[in-house]
Amino acid sequence: MRALVYHGPGQKAWEEVPDPVITDPGDAVVRVDAVTICGTDLHILKGDVPEVTGGRILGHEAVGTVEEVGPGVRTVEPGDQVLVSCITACGTCRFCRETRYGQCLGGGGWTLGHTIDGTQAEYVRVPFADTSTHPVPAGAAPQDVLMLADILPTGYEVGVLNGGVRPGDVVAVVGAGPIGLSAVMGARLFSPSHVIAVDLADGRLDAARAFGADVTVNNSREDPLPVVREMTGGLGADVTIEAVGVPDAFESAVALARPGGRIANIGVHGRPAALHLEEQWIRDITITTGLVDTFSTPTLMRLITGGQLDAGRFVTHHFALEEFPQAYEVFADAAGTGALKVVLTR
Repeated sequence: MRALVYHGPGQKAWEEVPDPVITDPGDAVVRVDAVTICGTDLHILKGDVPEVTGGRILGHEAVGTVEEVGPGVRTVEPGDQVLVSCITACGTCRFCRETRYGQCLGGGGWTLGHTIDGTQAEYVRVPFADTSTHPVPAGAAPQDVLMLADILPTGYEVGVLNGGVRPGDVVAVVGAGPIGLSAVMGARLFSPSHVIAVDLADGRLDAARAFGADVTVNNSREDPLPVVREMTGGLGADVTIEAVGVPDAFESAVALARPGGRIANIGVHGRPAALHLEEQWIRDITITTGLVDTFSTPTLMRLITGGQLDAGRFVTHHFALEEFPQAYEVFADAAGTGALKVVLTR
């Protein structure tokens, strides 16, 4: 088969590799029907995730058709169309029993495209298939369901739920890429009074308005702090969500929060970010971090199939699988191309 293989920082290739095979009774081999590229893949290519070594097939999001299952698999069978989650879960360890699947101690967590070969390929081996795949509902568009592999549960769990968004809150989302937009969309489910999106690109701020932000600030031209304080009687936002993964974005998220506010970091950070405790120790703030657990995927699936969430609006570009090099170029130049999520299909 062919796959997108990482060969060290800045190096990747769509090339021939061996087909995946069942290596554990709980495995499934899935034919990839639709797959996408994540901002985390770009962080890997920058060298921000040193655990990913040369020769690794990238990718952790897919919708596909089960080709083969191990003898221990009980809930899926060949021919089933499934969502392949970005998180695999053994289902029995301490953290899995607490629904903290991202911290799985039994060989799961974020493995695909990280510690084992991933989904940016014609076929993928999925460990713990019973607990790491979700059936695609009849009539659901695969590209819509694909958004549930990572970005929607990540924005919802690590941003909105960790940030404790409540009715009437003022929420500031720093970064209006796909993850930030997921946080905007998820925050709206809790009836905040305002959702403020902050980004450097006007095109992404336009998208943020379409996804539910009622105030946008381009921080290449305007300081968001006076804007947020003017809206909140000088206090700051109740909840800020960092969705970029660079030091400036994290420091901005902290500065925008009110005393007693909650700051939810989603971004994948490859460099240190300053936390000015000499200023913050007295402000009663709460800072959360996290890897998505995907416990919310079934709930979000119901919201998509019920029409409450329009996941398809994330998809801006379509490619064939063999066009991975072009898809990466378009996705990496999001400011110039307007790309949110690119979808590659057979």
